[in-house]
This record gives sequence, structure tokens and C-alpha cells, in this order.
Amino acid sequence: MSKVWDTLVEIQWHLVECFSDTGTEVQEPGMDRFNQPGWVNRVWASKDYRRAHIDVVDARNTKGLWMMHCCIFPQLHNSAPIFGLDVIAGEKKITGFFHDYSRTVSENHPMIEAFGDVVSTLEWRKERELPDWAQAIFSPHMVAAGNVSKPDELSQITDLSLQSVNAYLEDIKIFNNKADEQEVKSAQNRYAYYQKQNPHTPRTMTALGLDDEDVRVFIEDCLFPNID
Repeated sequence: MSKVWDTLVEIQWHLVECFSDTGTEVQEPGMDRFNQPGWVNRVWASKDYRRAHIDVVDARNTKGLWMMHCCIFPQLHNSAPIFGLDVIAGEKKITGFFHDYSRTVSENHPMIEAFGDVVSTLEWRKERELPDWAQAIFSPHMVAAGNVSKPDELSQITDLSLQSVNAYLEDIKIFNNKADEQEVKSAQNRYAYYQKQNPHTPRTMTALGLDDEDVRVFIEDCLFPNID
């Protein structure tokens, strides 16, 4: 058994439980195409968040890798930041772990500041120079870690992930009806635009064995869809 994979699957199912408890699962048009053997996509919505998406590619048996993406977009009347969690791991170590509360209408939002307080004490958090597309959307507190394999670090990643989503789903309620909907819409579309500039996303997904055209359509229409 892989302790690394067990850790990440535990986080995945905690996220599923959280979204099932706080929202309603929805079947988005076109998403069926991207639910395949080894590839799972699920989406929820609630009065607080308009879209909570979990995307898991389980290529443990074929490529020795497991990947998860999770993103929560607040309702357009809500000023909360965007929750993002991305991880990819082999059997022995997490090769990439990225987590952020990314701004919508304010870079000094109380939820972002609280997130910064929590992650400031993490010793394995790596400071790194972000590319332009990432600087445009991520907060200064973004967690970026790699080569994580020690039991205490895995435990910290589990604790951070579980506590972070719990806090997010609790705190987001405070900020309903405290934002201009057009401003939030523009901010969320801006986030989606810059996420699509990340060259690592399609490379990673195709390296996991997914079809090139499926990946292209998925990133454009389902991973980070624009709000019309």
C-alpha cells in the first residue's frame, strides 16, 4: 500500500463529503465525455458557491501517478476568494502540491489573510518565482510544495487540506450578498483565463494517458469554463 496515495485519496473523499453535505451535485452539459475509466469529474453547487469541481485522474496502474484538481467558485453575489487545490503524486512521493485562496474582488479579503496566517508556519512550503500567468491570479500566500514523502509532511498536507476546505465552506457564508455581481463575474472569468495559460496542465494530463483533444476541450470548456 502507498501511504502517499492513501493520504491523497483520503483528502479526495473528504472533499466529496464536504460538497455533498453543503451543496447539491449537478450534471453539467458535456461533462459526461470526461467521466471515463480512470478519470472522474464531479460538480456541486450551493447557495454560497456556484461551482465546486473535483477532477481526479487515477493512473496508478498505468503510469504510476495520481492527480487531483479541486476548485470552488463563490456565487456571484459573494466576495469570497476562489479555493484551489492541485496535487500530483507517484507511489513514493507527492511531486507537486499547490493550494491557494485566490482573490476575486479584494487581495486583502479576510479569508485570504486568514489563509496566509495558517500557511505561514509550514516549513515545507517553498517560496518560488511564479510565471506571469500565475502572478496575475494567485495570492502571495500560495502553497507550493514538491518532493513530499516524509510521514510528518504528509500528515501536515492532510491536516492543511481538510482544515482549509472546512474553514472555507464555513467562512464563505459570511460574505453572501456583499459583492457586485458583475465585478465578481469579471474576476472569476479573469481567473479562468489565466489558468488556461498554464502550460503544465495539458502536458500533465496527456502524460497521464488522456487523449489530446479530450484534454484541450476539457480545459477550455469544463475545467475553467467562462461565465457568459
